[in-house]
Amino acid sequence: MIVNILDNMDINQMMLDDEWILFCSLWKAQLGLYCGQEIGNVTSHAPSSVISYPHSSFFVKDLARNGSPPLREDDKDGHYKFELGENLTSRYKIHSKMGEGTFGEVLECWDKERKEMVAIKIIRGIKKYHEAAMIEVEVLQQLGRHDIGGNRCVQIRNWFDYRNHVCIVFEKLGPNLYDFLRKNNYRSFPIDLVHEIGRQLLECVAFMHDLHLIHTDLKPENILLFSSEYIKVPNYKGSSRSLKEASYYKRISKSSAIKVIDFGSTTYDKQGQTYTVSTQHYRAPEVILGYKNKNSYEYPCWN
Repeated sequence: MIVNILDNMDINQMMLDDEWILFCSLWKAQLGLYCGQEIGNVTSHAPSSVISYPHSSFFVKDLARNGSPPLREDDKDGHYKFELGENLTSRYKIHSKMGEGTFGEVLECWDKERKEMVAIKIIRGIKKYHEAAMIEVEVLQQLGRHDIGGNRCVQIRNWFDYRNHVCIVFEKLGPNLYDFLRKNNYRSFPIDLVHEIGRQLLECVAFMHDLHLIHTDLKPENILLFSSEYIKVPNYKGSSRSLKEASYYKRISKSSAIKVIDFGSTTYDKQGQTYTVSTQHYRAPEVILGYKNKNSYEYPCWN
């Protein structure tokens, strides 16, 4: 009820001092008000934004005790500052940091409603990344409507805007192919596993192309194994058992299932490319040479 009063009150009739405005903003933050929707559950949330003001410690101290983290300024690159164990809205609790990239950071969080671990992608508080994140949300929702079994692309659980950061909630998956290789001392995958990963990847690309969508940034970092579980087997190409244990054994993933992630650069085939697509190391020759090619379905195939 108090939220409705704060939203509907005629601000011109109120005392417009910093403390009152700050109180209104922090009250909304404490209640976890944000804009987004629960995918599949279609739970709408009232839009709100949290404004950062100086000298806010008087209010922050009391609110933090009730579960809302204190307001902090983003770092110099626009990344959201957090501490492990804090709440990200009233629903999610930060457990660990899973990774980071140009877009922002990915946190492992406990979903208090679903009673499960999820991965939350927190976008940097910069306009161009915010816009790319909203494109990704739109693409993910479209993919989810057509990928009924959820077997090709990562599944979006929810999304919301929190303190000027778009947050996208995903199912929690295993490591990406690059990290798995790196932790395995860059030993190659078994050929049968390579065939299976390749088959699934082609199915995913074909699925997206049927929807007139082009990923534009396929790479090992954007292909996740479904599970983190693995077994250790002797590395028969190693010279002897006297070498370090890590050198003698290599890891084999228990699961061959993969899912593609990171749809922030996805475009529609009729949209055309007005900018350079894909990561430099995986960039197609026609992109490097600047050729104008209306049909850009070749990009993912080159990647």
